[in-house]
Amino acid sequence: MTERNKSKKILLLYVLISLAFLVFLSVMLLTVIKQRHMPSIYAKESSRAQRGNIISADGFHIATTKKLYKAVVDTRYIDPQKRELFIKLFSIYSGMSPKAIKKRLSRRKGVVVLSYNVPQIQAQYLKKLSYELRRFKVFLALKNPRTGLRSVHGLSVIESGESREYPYGRLLTPIIGYPHKIEDNGYTSIRGVKGLERRFDADLAARQDGFSRGKRDVNSYIILNKESFTKPKINGLDIKLTIPVSLQIRMEKLLDNAKTELEAKQIMLAIMDSSTGKVYAMASSNRYLPKSIHKSDYPSLNSGMIEYSFEPGSVLKPITFSLLLEHKLVNPYDLVNGHNGRFKMGRKVITDEHKFDWLSAENVIVYSSNIGIAQLAQKLSGYEFNNGLKRFGFAQKSTPDLIYEKVGSIPSSKRLENEIYKATCAYGYGIRANLMQLMRAYSVFNNNGKMVTPQIVAGFIDEYHQEKKIDPVEAQTVLRSATAARVKKILIKTVNKGTGKKAITPGLIIGGKTGTAHIVEKGKYIHKYNTAFMGFANDKQHKYTIGVIVIQPKKSHFAAQTAVPVFKKAIDIMIEEGYLKPDIVQ
Repeated sequence: MTERNKSKKILLLYVLISLAFLVFLSVMLLTVIKQRHMPSIYAKESSRAQRGNIISADGFHIATTKKLYKAVVDTRYIDPQKRELFIKLFSIYSGMSPKAIKKRLSRRKGVVVLSYNVPQIQAQYLKKLSYELRRFKVFLALKNPRTGLRSVHGLSVIESGESREYPYGRLLTPIIGYPHKIEDNGYTSIRGVKGLERRFDADLAARQDGFSRGKRDVNSYIILNKESFTKPKINGLDIKLTIPVSLQIRMEKLLDNAKTELEAKQIMLAIMDSSTGKVYAMASSNRYLPKSIHKSDYPSLNSGMIEYSFEPGSVLKPITFSLLLEHKLVNPYDLVNGHNGRFKMGRKVITDEHKFDWLSAENVIVYSSNIGIAQLAQKLSGYEFNNGLKRFGFAQKSTPDLIYEKVGSIPSSKRLENEIYKATCAYGYGIRANLMQLMRAYSVFNNNGKMVTPQIVAGFIDEYHQEKKIDPVEAQTVLRSATAARVKKILIKTVNKGTGKKAITPGLIIGGKTGTAHIVEKGKYIHKYNTAFMGFANDKQHKYTIGVIVIQPKKSHFAAQTAVPVFKKAIDIMIEEGYLKPDIVQ
């Protein structure tokens, strides 16, 4: 009996031990297969690449990008007894008022965004504050009802996007253009809409975001070794312009004052190296703040230098005359009948502002005779005239650096066989052009018959500060050098003795041509005008093509009283800034 009981006890003990072992194995198995909330031995970091900058020729950042961060806190983790301490410290570090912070914290219980637009430097301070708040136990460790584990969620500073900044406000708008925001999974990025921002959007755009992953140390920093992985951040390219801020600012101020004085709708000015096409100034009186565009700014959003197409008027006469010289159809000393200021051609009556009896062919340009150039132009065939205008770059893009250009129009060869169309086109009607097309055409006379292309972007600067310069577009031969030299001489005479006298600057070689043209509204010419002065200013070392367009001045409709004085003041500024050095013997 005793032996039997003993066997039973041994069996029971064996069963209990077996059951205990099975329970142990089950627990171990569950421990192995169950997902555990243990701190990872790995860490990862990511950083967003930024849009490139637009930099002036003299090294100033005209358009730049700054990163934005948002400050987020979970109100449930703030110790009620230290809530006021949190508010005071966050106010000091963020610049927000305690009242504003309290208002945001009271809106809801849980995750609250205290600020959406935290600048990068301030974000660094707030990250330091977050660490200090944890150290002083401002945040409580709360139990997660799902996992049963305790955790602390403090102040988080998260990269939320980027903002495009324009430190010089309205400077160089609308050439620079403006951007708009794009939301991508809670991150705000920038895309160009107009101007250089749009034209070079792909070059300015961020190339590659940075990413790192690897084992972490006790401070949660990634240990960089052969087991870690790093993908470098590559920002967008910076664009280096040919335009210096110092000169551009003064030219814009000049146009602002002139617009008020002349009561004009808009004034535009461009300065370009006649030999290379390098643009030194490209200014408009109508500008805007790229970050604060209002409805009243809408007319100014287009870059008028290429997007405002107009009938150029008498500034086209030297181009017509150069074609006559090139085809050897006229001699500068030929006599032309001025018909005493009134000449009937077919059904059209052509008039001159000043009455002439007889004048030389070159003086047709010097004194801007419509009657004279209308008669001379009849010697050109329709094809010669049309083809010549094309060679001068009309009805074609003036520069590859800007987009949305209105290339204007020229009459067809067939239409230019008609004597009336030929006459009116000769003095700048029936043809449409923009300022930069005229700049390009006038460079021919100051560059031995070769036409250059306006260049606004000098090059790109990469992540390693290496600059890749853009070579100028090769100059195109338009006229024989002898023809260009003759027209240049006539343009100098036009300034010294003709309609451009107010542009005379002692010690410099100045040439140019005035132009006044009626404006068309609803298919009819009305008593509103655009005035222009296209020309050049040279010293012993420099050759510049300069153009001024005054749109609808109310004070006067004569170019000699509107565009020419602006041209002269621009030259005075160039002398003061050292771009021109008059050869004056003291």
